[in-house]
Amino acid sequence: MNEPSPSLSTAAAASSSEVRSVPAAAPEQLAARAPAPEGLPGGKPGAAETRPTPPLPDAAHHREPLVNPGGGIDYRRFLDCIHCGLCTAACPTYLELGNENDSPRGRIYLMRAVTDGRLHLTPEVRQHLDLCLDCRACETACPSGVQYGRLIEPFRVAMEEHGISGHTQGWFHRLVLLGLFPYPQRLQPLLRLARWSQRLGVVWLVQALRLSRLLPGAWRQVVEMLPPLARPAPKLPAFVPAVGVRRRRVALFTGCIADAMFRHVHWATVRVLARNGCDVVIPPEQVCCGAIHLHSGAGSAAKDFADRNLAAFDVKNLDAIIVNVAGCGAMLKDYGHHWHDDAQPSRAQLAARVRDVHEFLADLGLVPPEGKLPLVATYHDACHLGHAQRIREAPRKLLASIPELQLRELPETEVCCGAAGTYNLTQPEMAQRLAERKVRNILSTGAQAVLVGNCTCLMHIERFCRAAGHRLWFAQPIELLDMSYQGRQPRL
Repeated sequence: MNEPSPSLSTAAAASSSEVRSVPAAAPEQLAARAPAPEGLPGGKPGAAETRPTPPLPDAAHHREPLVNPGGGIDYRRFLDCIHCGLCTAACPTYLELGNENDSPRGRIYLMRAVTDGRLHLTPEVRQHLDLCLDCRACETACPSGVQYGRLIEPFRVAMEEHGISGHTQGWFHRLVLLGLFPYPQRLQPLLRLARWSQRLGVVWLVQALRLSRLLPGAWRQVVEMLPPLARPAPKLPAFVPAVGVRRRRVALFTGCIADAMFRHVHWATVRVLARNGCDVVIPPEQVCCGAIHLHSGAGSAAKDFADRNLAAFDVKNLDAIIVNVAGCGAMLKDYGHHWHDDAQPSRAQLAARVRDVHEFLADLGLVPPEGKLPLVATYHDACHLGHAQRIREAPRKLLASIPELQLRELPETEVCCGAAGTYNLTQPEMAQRLAERKVRNILSTGAQAVLVGNCTCLMHIERFCRAAGHRLWFAQPIELLDMSYQGRQPRL
């Protein structure tokens, strides 16, 4: 087996719609090419590594733009990786493909080689980087504390800003992912149309006749992912007072898709927080967290969203900013790291107030729910909750407090389901492979209900359960707490 080289002999297909398994490079060969410097794990005393000087470009052979997407990244972050390979067993794309270039170790090597000028940013290299889910499971597995998300995310943003990747220039990215999804008010009319289409049986007819296959690839994914849409919940008020003695004053972050499609989860969250002695503020000026833009490489637009949220939340008069969507929570908690300007300290202050709802309630001390829920459920650890935020026990602790709820552990709960924000729309083949893997594991538990702390994960897994003919009840953990407080039962 050969290691990745400037020619990238082991490359995946350049098309995002096709994924091929190719031979993997030997980890020891990768390590030999990139020894760790002195002071880092694996380094040798007196043999500190310096950043190599890139060779002068040869215009006759250098067909890619002469830009460096890694130029703005702290180079020490690349050197944190000691090439031990423990991340490969945690990486979903490596588990599926067995290709070193589609592992965190391989991708770090590729990004570093591009940054050093030893490797051109060819379509093959970009495909390996694009296939990354940014699930950050590698960060959980890494013994050296490599902050992989702070490598892949700025690298992708730089590729977009330099016009190398071309994602945000595509019509679907520009009009739908960036121009529609982050804006609840733009989504609402389309959701009303979809809701009536479901009620009139149009969606069922389209699916029964497989007419959705006639749609362009990304639109097909959108149509097939839509869950059965219930009547929309009422608009949230600006303030909900605590029930009983006030223990905390918090704000609720509502987001974009979560507010447009899962407002009932926001209502459940508000009721649970109030029941636990929290005054809840819902700032009407808040906007999307910016994760869709940042993960698509549109860093400037993501920064604009961050600054608008900074203006919307009165951070100094809040004990916490509560989030019930894992991806939004991970993004908000990273506000202090993404942009280095005069507003960075203020964004860092906002980020320090952000708490996932499970994390917050577990630390606060939950008012014990009394309503019985005789239900067998399993819980999937959303990647941006379990890996990015390192919150695993809090949701289980809250669920364990519900009388008669039986929680069964999900095999491979730490492996990404394939949703990864909008990844299931841009990399549908890999997303489907991972979803079907997740569904098999869910079915093995014999659970009646599937609990997930992230709305896009919920939609993605539910889609493939429906497609396989399995009727399971899907909800977020906070919804079960709300039901137990109210003495209600789920409609299975």
